Order: sequence, then C-alpha cells, then structure tokens
Amino acid sequence: MMDIELENLREMALKVREHIIRLSQGGGCFIGASLSCVEILVYCYARVIRGAKDDPQRDYLFLSKGHDVPALYGTFVEMGLLDAGRLSNHLSPADSIYWHPNRNIPGVEFHSGSLGHLPAVAAGVALDCRLRGGDNRVVVITGDGELNEGSVWETILVANAHGLDNLVLVVDRNQFQANIRTEDLIPLEPLQDKFEAFGCAVERIDGHDFGQLELAFANIQARGKVNVIIADTVRGKGLPSIEARADRWFCSFTAAEVEQLLQELHGNIKASIESETLVVR
Repeated sequence: MMDIELENLREMALKVREHIIRLSQGGGCFIGASLSCVEILVYCYARVIRGAKDDPQRDYLFLSKGHDVPALYGTFVEMGLLDAGRLSNHLSPADSIYWHPNRNIPGVEFHSGSLGHLPAVAAGVALDCRLRGGDNRVVVITGDGELNEGSVWETILVANAHGLDNLVLVVDRNQFQANIRTEDLIPLEPLQDKFEAFGCAVERIDGHDFGQLELAFANIQARGKVNVIIADTVRGKGLPSIEARADRWFCSFTAAEVEQLLQELHGNIKASIESETLVVR
C-alpha cells in the first residue's frame, strides 16, 4: 500500500476517470458503474490495503462487481501496479486484461463477473486469516443490484456467526441495476436497517467524499460483527451528460465522443473546484 495523502487522492481519481472514459472507445465498457466506484477503489488501494502480495500479513481487496474492471485497472495504473500501455488490450482475448478481473493481472485476488460470488470468497479468506491468528483486513466491494443475490445475505449470516469483524463489505450504492433503478425492480431500502438486522455494524456515507471514506474506515472496530459501508454514489459520476441515466450502462463511444467526454470531465472538475472556492470564501 502507498499511504497517499488525502489531498492527492482527488487528482488520482481524475486520472482514473480519464482511463475509464478512454476504455469506452471502440468496443465499449460498463462506464456508468465504473465511474461510480472510482473514489472507493482509489481510497482503498491508497489508504487501506496494506502489504505486498507475498506478505502473509497483507490485506485483501475483492471487486465483486467485476464489470467495473475499467475502474480497477485504471487505479492499478495510477498505483504503479499495471503498465498503462496494456489498457489498450481491454477488448482483446489475447490479453488477460480482457473484460473482467483476472488473477493473471498483478493485484487481482480472484476472478469475478458472476455477481454475488465474491462476498463468500472474501468471507472464506477472512475466516482463514482469523484461524491463522492474523490481523489481515479483507475488503469486498459489491454493487447494490448485486444484493439481490441470496448468496450475499447467506454469506453475511455465516460471517457474523463466526464474528468476522475483519471483513468489510463496501456497497457501491449508485441506485441502478443494469438499465433500471434498483428501487423500481426489487427495492433495497431501508438498506442500512436490513444489514443491521443481519447483525452487521453499518456506516452510510457519501462514496465520492474521501473525508467520509476516511472516517468510515477509521470507525471500524473489532466488535464481532461484519462491517458494512454503504457508499451512496452517482452512476456516471464526473460526466453530467450521462450521470444517473439508465441508458448509460454499457457504452461504446467513438474517438471523437471520447475526446468530448474528456473535455466535459475536466470542465466539470474545474467548475466543482471553483464552486467549492466560492463556498469557502
């Protein structure tokens, strides 16, 4: 882990968003959901996950919502774990970077793509670490639509039965499942109450706010409960033209459209900074 200062994380998140937008060219990618979880991934890899892969005391991160791999690989590039040149292979079956997280890529703990599977894998790793007497932290990031999988809730019941407070479930709560709002398909709310009813310790935060992410992870304690962070996010965050749109789930853009989106991203960031400056004054 690189212990990067909070004030530098915003710039890193911007660069990750640039990678995601570029990966939407040609064959496309799941741009909306990838943009929603940028701050979560950047924060976890920059401030939470400890140790190299060969360190027995290292922490683990599992991206269960594997279709967000553009955000994961973009983060890896900015963390120095992946060569930026390989991102151009994201639609090529000749490279392991293709489509979803692949263990052939350094930093990926487990293949994902079939939703609902990795919470159980993460719980198994957390239990193994506990049995070995380690203090490893195991973080698993899920989508909110993914919570419709019964295996997620079965995992939480088992994990709490074993008191796995070294397990942290982060929910990217962007309000969409594929091309429909979660609350219009199978309502999830009151989500915090549901997790608490299953025995979890729950924090609900703004998933785009690094300060709130810092506080949420700082509040995690060894109290015999699975820790859940519900991170409220915006699908397509950073690009107002596609934010919170059901039809901007999977997108394939032309080179010209990508350039327009990059300009929109930087214009939006500039406007946000100027707005914050006026508030401070």
